[in-house]
Amino acid sequence: MSETTFYHRVDSPGPETGAERFRPTEHTVSTWADTMQHGAPPSALLVRALERCEPRTDTRLSRFCVELLGPVPMSEIEVRARVERPGRQIELLTAELWAEGPKGPRAVARANAWRLQTLDTSEVAHASDASLPAPAPDAAPGEEINELFRAAGYVQTVDWHVVTPPGSPGPASAWMRTRASLVHGEEMTPLQRVFSVADAANGVGARLDATRWTFINTELTVHLFRAPRGEWTGVSAESSVGPDGIGMTAGVLHDVHGPIGRIHQNVLVRPR
Repeated sequence: MSETTFYHRVDSPGPETGAERFRPTEHTVSTWADTMQHGAPPSALLVRALERCEPRTDTRLSRFCVELLGPVPMSEIEVRARVERPGRQIELLTAELWAEGPKGPRAVARANAWRLQTLDTSEVAHASDASLPAPAPDAAPGEEINELFRAAGYVQTVDWHVVTPPGSPGPASAWMRTRASLVHGEEMTPLQRVFSVADAANGVGARLDATRWTFINTELTVHLFRAPRGEWTGVSAESSVGPDGIGMTAGVLHDVHGPIGRIHQNVLVRPR
């Protein structure tokens, strides 16, 4: 049985820039158009590049801002990463995803991340958000998802357990994990697993009818106060829409051991 994967690596990192080239598969296709990728796989690919950028064992990536600069095409892409601001305790890293455009190569997505030096603070560790009930280890994935979304390539790779369905009072909540690998032949890290589904928070927290409206996020900002563990990522999210076509999604991210951080997304709302 062939491996379900988001990307095939076309070539290894270059000796000067460290850039890698990847070819997307049909499993990256967006909910909104089959000519572009869903935001989750490119986000996870950028995080992979950040994790591999001059790695240090005494640090952890803690804040990420992924800017989707335009549609990420269903064609070969190049990923580059660099240390923007070096430091002993605090570093800023940048990764960019490039694709061929009408006027030549251009950046279609960018991620910035703060990498902080770690220290034992277990004595004072705490979480301000409540835990999300975890799925049972032997539970079968649920089918509680809009059929429109299931038509898209990416969403078909995701196992869902809906805890609080959209339309309920307060935030909607769901557990997600993807059955696809990020890069063919590689095992995903826990951080890559979080970002392989985190962009879907916009859909989890949606209160609009997806047959009448599109709600496309232009970015996602994630703060992680604790390193994630395991395959499942839980999202408790809710959306707000203003009167001028602009909205936002805000949510809490979880692993099966409890909350790990928060996510925010800027959203463009348009009628179909």
